[in-house]
Amino acid sequence: MIRELAQIDVRPGTETDFEKAVAKARPLFDRAEGCHGAVLWRSVEKPARYRLVVSWETVEHHTVKFRGSADFQRWRELVGEYFAAPPEVEHVHEV
Repeated sequence: MIRELAQIDVRPGTETDFEKAVAKARPLFDRAEGCHGAVLWRSVEKPARYRLVVSWETVEHHTVKFRGSADFQRWRELVGEYFAAPPEVEHVHEV
């Protein structure tokens, strides 16, 4: 199992709208091949910073299958307008 860790900074003042957009986008992850769930975390110290943690069977399920899909394009349409900068994404695994 691979975890995608995406640090997302949103434009200050758009936090509530961003959270609503992510909730609306949740079914896109739920139906993605190889996805085993997604959770959004909000920073306490930096309230415009979020961490999206997505569980994938493999890195390729995220980087090839999901990112190459229409659902990824829809995800970006729903949430992209709130980004203050491009998200920083990395993949990790348990050791």
